Amino acid sequence: MHRFYNHPDNLVSELLEGLAMSAAITLSDHRDARIAMRSDWHPEREGRQQVAVISGGGSGHEPAHAGFIGQGMLTAAVAGDVFASPGVEAILAGIRACCGEAGCLLIIKNYTGDRLNFGLAAERAREEGFQVATVIVADDVALPEAPQPRGLAGTLLVHKIAGYRADRGDDLEAVHKAASDMAARVRSMGMALSSATLPGQEASARRTPELGLGIHNEPGVRQVTPDSADEAVTQVLEALGRPDHGPWVLLLNNLGGCAPQEMQILKRACLEQLGRDNVVLMVGPTALMTSLDMHGFSITLTSADEATLEALNAPTQAPAWPTPQTVHAIETFSPRFSQRPPLGEGRHNDDRSQLIARLATTLRDSEQALDELDARVGDGDAGATFAAGARAVLKALDDKRLSTGEDARLASELGHLFATAMGGSSGVLLSILMTSAAQRLEESADWPTALQAGIERMQHYGGAQQGDRTMLDALIPAVKALVDGQSLEAAADAARSGADDTASMRKAGAGRSSLVPEQALDGVVDPGAEAVARLFEALADQGRHA
Repeated sequence: MHRFYNHPDNLVSELLEGLAMSAAITLSDHRDARIAMRSDWHPEREGRQQVAVISGGGSGHEPAHAGFIGQGMLTAAVAGDVFASPGVEAILAGIRACCGEAGCLLIIKNYTGDRLNFGLAAERAREEGFQVATVIVADDVALPEAPQPRGLAGTLLVHKIAGYRADRGDDLEAVHKAASDMAARVRSMGMALSSATLPGQEASARRTPELGLGIHNEPGVRQVTPDSADEAVTQVLEALGRPDHGPWVLLLNNLGGCAPQEMQILKRACLEQLGRDNVVLMVGPTALMTSLDMHGFSITLTSADEATLEALNAPTQAPAWPTPQTVHAIETFSPRFSQRPPLGEGRHNDDRSQLIARLATTLRDSEQALDELDARVGDGDAGATFAAGARAVLKALDDKRLSTGEDARLASELGHLFATAMGGSSGVLLSILMTSAAQRLEESADWPTALQAGIERMQHYGGAQQGDRTMLDALIPAVKALVDGQSLEAAADAARSGADDTASMRKAGAGRSSLVPEQALDGVVDPGAEAVARLFEALADQGRHA
């Protein structure tokens, strides 16, 4: 399975049904006439005063054409099979379903099948007494010498102009003239990196980019080799005649396979190269007239006058029509970054400085052992991460940049050091621990309670709990022992017991170890928990010799 389709024979019916489940459209109940129509439309009611606007053609171009049905745009669309025109009878049935006294306009893309089938349906409808006008859209400029240029995404601008004029009550002659004028002005060109994959077939192989592909998988006018999105846009605009003045309406169409990120980059390139002052209205970038999954885009340009802008900006209930956007210069602002607080401006305490140096040296000297543990359950850099933080602390002590005589300020300074000196999540988590502890120490110089508050914030943001095979398995029991009034030796014993217990935890609930197979964890102490245990053992040892 390469695509989320069911049976290829059911593709068109199922996609129309999917649309009808949420859009205000009604579907014909006969497979031989796949007609989608406004659910609020009746030819003897709305059709008495308002021109019906009908389009359609082969499927595979979604959201065209059924996605553009709604007040202010199409009245109905007649869908054929993938890349195949609907039959004359289906089109004629669509005319009968929509056309009232005000008449109807058929908007036809310039492909032989569409032109002939819609044309014959129009003639037969006139024979039956319906007022029918037609406009053929031939906006493709890929083949300038072609006697019959193809109809591409520019057709949608014709839909919008005609739908707007019909919605405001213009007669058939006026609607037809407005649509014809737009069809004569609009021009389109596309580029694709790959052709479309037809339902039921294998995915198309990547091929050399082509300029001017048709939306029915027709080959491009020539192969091209753009080396960037900017260059791709340059080549498409050159093929469009390199317009150098506006005002323009720009429609940027995703042919089906471009990611949203690609489309925004292409949009930027279009506006930079055309000149933001020359583009007064932007339609897209989005999928409008696609070719199944073709990895490509098309650019459509038309001149912008007051009447065109009014029509394109007018509201419509068509679900797939994007709200056009005006183009303007990029506005910027200067963000405020955190200013590194002045370190070491508080009081200093020599005994506290010596204790912190002892703890930092313990972590620094444990680098290799912790890395070896981490290599078995992670990416092998836990020791280097803790050692980087330890070295930053030792240097700050040497430079007298830690306020070792003021608890809250010291905790805050350590938090900033860990955030900047340590990589990965460990540095951020320890920074959260100390930053939160600093806030509690502002109220009371009770380190165990402050650390416990910091642990709670670590859990809140990090998501780990005791038993998840992280540093918390040693940190939580050690701090709890201190909060309960136990000695440093008891806290060190609790940290060591918690760390050793991680060796029997065959499933990690957080961190990189959570991505490691259970058997690889068996018998291996978590490196973060081991680091915490070594810290508390050094702390207890210092206390015994104080």
